[in-house]
Amino acid sequence: MPAVHTKDPSARRTPRRGPRRRLWLYAGAAVIVVWCLGPFYWMIVTAFRDAGHTFDPAPWPTHVTLDNFRAAFDTSGGDHFGRALLNSAIIASATTALALLIGGPAAYALVRLPMGGKTKVLAVVLCASMFPGVAIVTPMFQLFTEIHWLGTFPALILPDLSFALPLTIWILTGFFAAMPWDLEKAAQTDGASPGQAFRLVLVPLAAPGLFTTAIMVFLSAWDEYLLAGLLSNGNPEVAPVTVAIANFAGSQPHQVPYTAIMAAGAIVTVPLMITVLVFQRRIVAGLTAGAFK
Repeated sequence: MPAVHTKDPSARRTPRRGPRRRLWLYAGAAVIVVWCLGPFYWMIVTAFRDAGHTFDPAPWPTHVTLDNFRAAFDTSGGDHFGRALLNSAIIASATTALALLIGGPAAYALVRLPMGGKTKVLAVVLCASMFPGVAIVTPMFQLFTEIHWLGTFPALILPDLSFALPLTIWILTGFFAAMPWDLEKAAQTDGASPGQAFRLVLVPLAAPGLFTTAIMVFLSAWDEYLLAGLLSNGNPEVAPVTVAIANFAGSQPHQVPYTAIMAAGAIVTVPLMITVLVFQRRIVAGLTAGAFK
């Protein structure tokens, strides 16, 4: 009998996008890009502009100078921007390391270990990540004052860690859930303990998720200002860059050094943007890895 070709009802044709619809799509994307990158572009333009022409409305660099970057690192006026960069690196690195060290095993336990109420635990973790930081400023200020931690690195690292841990656990839980159980069982069959299977087999395979989580936690700790502004207690030895930039002093009384502030903001922001752009594929892969089997 001749073969009868039937059309698969599940197959659907991809709708063709007309040139007008594609034009609107590109126009919308362009508006979003300009809306998001416009303030950053203006910060760069102002950072290279002479202080006497701070409010020049020209949308391109005019009266270009590098004095603003020298002024950002100048300590004669009481600013400590260089020290603040080191402080932010210490705080963000310590927060990231502790978040991965604690959140990784916690996410693994929520996925692999037999226990009840996992959904409720994850719901509590998610609620903790949504808790507003302004609500705990006063209690933490009183607590760290009583234990003499105010103006120290632990007073700045622990609050950041409290907000970084929910994010770490939430991301890594989805990533570990997508990993096959056979790998862990094979390692245990060869004589590995559950801890060794986690450390030697699953952690190397979870590198994309760990890398993504590390970048997001680092950026969150690097940009934190509300808690750091109060808990640093004006100590320049521990104050991060967000606090140092907010306390920039001008060369004249009651003068806001906008150009120096923009130069400092560019120094703080540009490396982070380059890092995200370079590793954007790895970040997206880590965020979406838990959605596929």
